[in-house]
Amino acid sequence: MRLNGRRRLAAAGVVVATAVATFGVALSAPAGAAPGCRVDYTANNWGGGGFGGKVKITNLGDALSSWTLKFTFPGSQKVTQGWSANWSQSGADVTATSMSWNGSLGTGGSTEIGFNGSYTGASNVDPSSFSLNGTVCTGVSPTTTTTTTSDTNPNPGNRVDNPYVGAKQYINPDWAAKASAEPGGSRVANQPTGVWIDRIAAINGTVDSRGVAAHLDEAVRQAAGAPLVIQFVIYNLPGRDCSALASNGELKPTEIDRYKTEYIDPIAAIFAKPAYKDLRIVTTVEIDSLPNLITNVTPRPTKVDACDVMKNNGNYVTGVGYALAKLGAVPNVYNYLDIGHHGWIGWDDNFGPTAELLYTAANASGSTKANVHGFIANTANYGALKEPYFSINDTIDKSVRESKWVDWNRYIDELSYAQAFRQRAVQAGFDSGVGMLIDTSRNGWGGAARPTGPGPRTTVDAYVNGGRLDRRIHLGNWCNQSGAGLGERPKAAPETGVDAYVWMKPPGESDGASKEIPNNEGKGADKMCDPAYTGNIRNGNNMSGALADAPLSGKWFSAQFQELMRNAYPAL
Repeated sequence: MRLNGRRRLAAAGVVVATAVATFGVALSAPAGAAPGCRVDYTANNWGGGGFGGKVKITNLGDALSSWTLKFTFPGSQKVTQGWSANWSQSGADVTATSMSWNGSLGTGGSTEIGFNGSYTGASNVDPSSFSLNGTVCTGVSPTTTTTTTSDTNPNPGNRVDNPYVGAKQYINPDWAAKASAEPGGSRVANQPTGVWIDRIAAINGTVDSRGVAAHLDEAVRQAAGAPLVIQFVIYNLPGRDCSALASNGELKPTEIDRYKTEYIDPIAAIFAKPAYKDLRIVTTVEIDSLPNLITNVTPRPTKVDACDVMKNNGNYVTGVGYALAKLGAVPNVYNYLDIGHHGWIGWDDNFGPTAELLYTAANASGSTKANVHGFIANTANYGALKEPYFSINDTIDKSVRESKWVDWNRYIDELSYAQAFRQRAVQAGFDSGVGMLIDTSRNGWGGAARPTGPGPRTTVDAYVNGGRLDRRIHLGNWCNQSGAGLGERPKAAPETGVDAYVWMKPPGESDGASKEIPNNEGKGADKMCDPAYTGNIRNGNNMSGALADAPLSGKWFSAQFQELMRNAYPAL
């Protein structure tokens, strides 16, 4: 669970945002097609003459089969490396042509391309004009005078592009009561959090939480006729979380039929009730399952026998496909597939295969890719949202990618990972409009230990370790991490391609226990939750970094909640 699978491949650029400028212009359609598209250009300056550029193309006119984008840099900028398009530059003139997999853009479709660049001088001025197929862009649809989206005037029961835009979010009264009971907890008790349906009994309610229908009833009350998002975590696959004992589930590896009939079917039936048709129901579908089939199976050195079992019997793929098909059939449900985090899937031989496996699961058991509205990164994990004090492209005595902390990963934070994975998922076959969620509930890393600038430039390890916000001992550490803090508050559309920052993991709920605690939920003890544990191959044989005396996963952990508030960033 939430462990890395480190690999070794050559370096490539990753954008780390420090300054952002965005504007929109339109693109032309090919001859014979009505023009009308939009381009959003974003420049992310790193300092030292380096920057990353992102270009989002949205088609507002007739369908396109291919495109050629052109623009002119106003200064000394040079494209040094590009992706998701064929890039070339002559003098100040830049051309990007479509790839085989992103040239087709239907009406309303979009794609994102990007590049790394360099410039000289004091400023990096954005291009002022774009054209596509020889026509200067205008920024509007051919049939309208202003650009509109379904988010601004949603039709009840119909999915919008980003469910979080223009909507309130559900405050879980059960979590809010626990938070409010803590000293200082009222400061965050009004934040929206995910509702975890982690066993069959949770559907109807347990001693810890009301059931699904009761949550939805309360959501209708909170909505009061306005758009409202309520978030559920679908988390009960057979053989669940094959690499971590702390969050093992109630269903045995072969009990796929029980998963379908006793778990998914009842949830889907409740979601589909007419009383809830105006809610925007967001689901996080089965965290950690599919990534485990990439990193923790034979022949990987990090293999776990239980993960081999789940890969061989196919029930993770079957179950995820079934969940997507049943839940996706409800028109106001938005499914987001879990993609682990950058310290698990960020290496090249994990990154692409994960996208491909997700696409396979999205089309299994009667599902199609249309049932996937997007993906979620960092669920219940601690990866820093942004690392502002070092870049993947920095070199000290050697490349940052060669530092012990980064270990040849291609990403250093969750934002760059999520944005890049979205593009790779589109390449794998997912719709170009898919969006990302990032769980920021526990990745703030504030307090006295938070760096305020880059580390010393003596060695690459000193540079990275001195400047990194993520203060974990190792990226593979996942259980009740000491020193963590609340992260960015939930927010809609915070970055390009990101639908929302969310608190999918309710802060204060334990990741797991290090000692056996009798329970009927299938949850065991895990050494990674023991602060005295000296580690394993999946965390580089480092100390676990866990807080002591934690309860079972999902149970309230007051000491952790207090620490998360103390270390919150932005501070409370």
